[in-house]
Amino acid sequence: MAEVRKKVVEDKFNTSNIQIKDKKSKKNKIEINNTKGTNKNKKEKNILEKFLIFCNGVKGEFKKVNWTSKNNMIKYSVASIIFIIFCSGFFYLINVIFALVQSLFS
Repeated sequence: MAEVRKKVVEDKFNTSNIQIKDKKSKKNKIEINNTKGTNKNKKEKNILEKFLIFCNGVKGEFKKVNWTSKNNMIKYSVASIIFIIFCSGFFYLINVIFALVQSLFS
């Protein structure tokens, strides 16, 4: 099952045609071949290739995120804090009531 997922993710980002070639200048350059469907010499990707694929995926996902505005974030934060205070007070009152009832019977 995991192998199937891995294959789908690789195909989704079209990673089969990314190759890293070493030049004399000690820097790695990425070359992308536009030949689809040629997986004859499929080699295990090194860690740099995997990291670059991951970074490209993260960049694509960040473009899809719908960030909230500052005003909405303030509204949601205030609502959350008020709800937490309300729940804390409710459970404090329940605890006090049970303590009073327990003190009456003991």
